[in-house]
Amino acid sequence: MASAASVTSLADEVNCPICQGTLREPVTIDCGHNFCRGCLTRYCEIPGPDLEESPTCPLCKEPFRPGSFRPNWQLANVVENIERLQLVSTLGLGEEDTCQEHGEKIYFFCEDDEMQLCVVCREAGEHAAHTMRFLEDAAAPYREQIHKCLKCLRKEREEIQEIQSRENKRMQVLLTQVSTKRQQVISEFAHLRKFLEEQQSILLAQLESLDGDILKQQDEFDFLVAGEICRFSALIEELEEKNERPARELLTTLLRMIIPRPNHFCAPRCETRKCRKPVAVSPELGQRIRDFPQQALPLQREMKMFLEKLHFELDYEPAHISLDPQTSHPKLLLSEDRQRAQFSYKWQNSPDNPQRFDRATCVLAHTGITGGRHTWVVSIDLAHGGSCTVGVVSEDVQRKGELRLRPEEGVWAVRLAWGFVSALGSFPTRLTLKEQPRQVRVSLDYEVGWVTFTNAATREPIYTFTASFTRKVIPFFGLWGRGSSFSLSS
Repeated sequence: MASAASVTSLADEVNCPICQGTLREPVTIDCGHNFCRGCLTRYCEIPGPDLEESPTCPLCKEPFRPGSFRPNWQLANVVENIERLQLVSTLGLGEEDTCQEHGEKIYFFCEDDEMQLCVVCREAGEHAAHTMRFLEDAAAPYREQIHKCLKCLRKEREEIQEIQSRENKRMQVLLTQVSTKRQQVISEFAHLRKFLEEQQSILLAQLESLDGDILKQQDEFDFLVAGEICRFSALIEELEEKNERPARELLTTLLRMIIPRPNHFCAPRCETRKCRKPVAVSPELGQRIRDFPQQALPLQREMKMFLEKLHFELDYEPAHISLDPQTSHPKLLLSEDRQRAQFSYKWQNSPDNPQRFDRATCVLAHTGITGGRHTWVVSIDLAHGGSCTVGVVSEDVQRKGELRLRPEEGVWAVRLAWGFVSALGSFPTRLTLKEQPRQVRVSLDYEVGWVTFTNAATREPIYTFTASFTRKVIPFFGLWGRGSSFSLSS
């Protein structure tokens, strides 16, 4: 026979967290918790601090949409069965165990009338033809059904908890990524701020130098002009004085004057009295002033590089790559941290497996990529005659036998050899670059289908493949030539 404690325990499982009573028309919200429809409707009508924010769950405080109530019919059946069980279970001692009409202890349950009966009630004519069972036997099917429903509900709760745990981990990853981007922004702007301060000092120093040179030339010009004005003022005064003399005296001193005789060429002394035409700004100073805007070109280039780098770093996620020793060709020596590989003609004692390359001296990254934007840097050190291949491959790329490095075979890569770089398309294409890259940045946009290669040091574009990815792709590396090696960074 069901005890009062067991029935109460079952009833507590189906209480509404808002009204603390048995759930009526139970509904489920986004976070998975259940409430009475009426209680939740009234709860949503209570205005919050911010009228534009969605209401939050009374239990876990997760936001939910007011119009997203989902009727929980399974839980409603559980509530109904518990209420039935309460009717057939003993709720205490004394009067509650006895028939109110006959004062006899209750032992039976009439399934036709859903009534609890004592011995006298059972013998009464109105129940004689009805199906009669002991209380515990009558409650057993309901209890079994309740246990099944509770098992299903607990399973659903566990699934919701697993989803919550998974999403919380995902949110932590996103928070870490945001924190990393925040540090990148701070670092890049600190670098830019330092550069701008240096450029400001350089430009101001150059302007100060120009300012000093202009003032110096102005002083020299003023001194020269003042001297010429003084000299010509003296000559004018002398001529005016002589012009006032009598004609005989004027003619007597004619040979000593600067005025030539009529119809005669000017005396050489006249030439010595010509004005020296001063120049306020020297040609060299004028050229320096005209060339000054060119001094701002490094600033313009740096600003352009800053914006490109900032946009790139915020747009792409750094891929933390490690090499997979299960795929490495036996001629490749991997470092203990799986961040570096070196070519060796000596074969390593590597057991054969389906994942390992047996002819192409290549190695794959440990994990593949199925979405998003990712970037990584490969630092390359080639011996004379060596080569290094970097890119991505499809997860089902051929591992055994000859590997054809082209997109049709699931390979999107470039090869850096001694003195040249080739894009390994359907037909290899030798590329014309300003300089041989020593660091190559590989950037993958999975959804758009771009595999982009750039010189990580100068940001010079190398090549871009366009593809349509439907399966996992894996970072790919090939190496040839004694002493040649590469290392990874993000």
